[in-house]
Amino acid sequence: MTSQVYYRKWRPQQLSELVGQEPIVRTLQQALIRGRIAHAYLFTGSRGTGKTSTARILAKAVNCLEPRDGEPCNSCHLCIAVNEGRALDLIEIDAASNRGIDEIRSIKEKVIFSPAEGKYKVYILDEAHMLTDAAADALLKTLEEPPAHVIFILATTEPHRLPSTIVSRCQRFDFRRITPPAIVERLEQICTAESIEAEPAALLLIARNSGGSLRDAENLLDQAVTSFGTPLGADQARLLMGLTTEERVRDLVGQVLTGETSHALVALNAIAAEGLNLQQLHRQMVNELRDLLLIKSDAREMVAQPDEVASEQAALIAQVSMDRLVRTLRLMAQVTFRHDAPAALPLELAIIESDQPAPAAVAEQATAPTPAIRHETPRPRQAMRQPAP
Repeated sequence: MTSQVYYRKWRPQQLSELVGQEPIVRTLQQALIRGRIAHAYLFTGSRGTGKTSTARILAKAVNCLEPRDGEPCNSCHLCIAVNEGRALDLIEIDAASNRGIDEIRSIKEKVIFSPAEGKYKVYILDEAHMLTDAAADALLKTLEEPPAHVIFILATTEPHRLPSTIVSRCQRFDFRRITPPAIVERLEQICTAESIEAEPAALLLIARNSGGSLRDAENLLDQAVTSFGTPLGADQARLLMGLTTEERVRDLVGQVLTGETSHALVALNAIAAEGLNLQQLHRQMVNELRDLLLIKSDAREMVAQPDEVASEQAALIAQVSMDRLVRTLRLMAQVTFRHDAPAALPLELAIIESDQPAPAAVAEQATAPTPAIRHETPRPRQAMRQPAP
């Protein structure tokens, strides 16, 4: 017997269950309540922010037999058909594998037919930016003058690759990356429903390393529970993601900022020798430097850290100038890992370079005028006057 992964099992079934997208939820609910349904929508945003889930909920809501306050009832046979993936009036198309003009022409030929059961026939085009130019041109006319019973929902992570003519014919909704506190709250709900005991620190680690993607966070939680069971601790979450402890990262960053380059290089290579993921270490260092930058800029409330950790960070950053901090963060953010170079080399170069004089300072020193040295030329001796004979 197979079990569903968490991101599928706990997929939102109503707009109110979407995490971190409150403005979009409010707008769509009001549109459904007032019956102001657009013929085409464009959902954009990074992965795991709820674009496809929202599209499916919207498809349910427009055909629901007993909608309630802009929400699908999830109990009528049309809602159940969507939830079970067998709705005849919901057509999902992966534009990455159906990107040619022939596929779009097939859609154009079928949209004229009335819905089989509901009021609307809903087409969801996932990864819409993958359509070829010819396919996009073929879709344009249908988007411009679609039949009254058809709704198009285009979902994409790269809206800039879509023709502006298509974008202008859609109602656009930009999905935000989900904040760590919102992800932690959702993970806590899943843990309660699944009878999982998890340390708050473990859930925060998962949230901070999910890149603002709820789906990634739910997958990491699923993997952690499968690997370690319950209760789930912070050390187990670190082991799963190849992370070192925050204390070691904080010490390493402190050594870099205070100019202890040799100690920083030794600490870096000790972490590398343990077989930990250096790309994850790089991400941890950048996150730590960003926290320090926010604290230095009097924006401590934006740092998602316990008070005692934030106090340690504030004590560290008090010893470092803003210029040094910004330059170090910029150098670390520019680090790229290459397969043909030693694993620790990119980080080693960034650490060493951060301790060198800033290019502007070097240039200023090189162009500074050299103090003039005063050479006094000896005065010509005045010829001795001979006494008159």
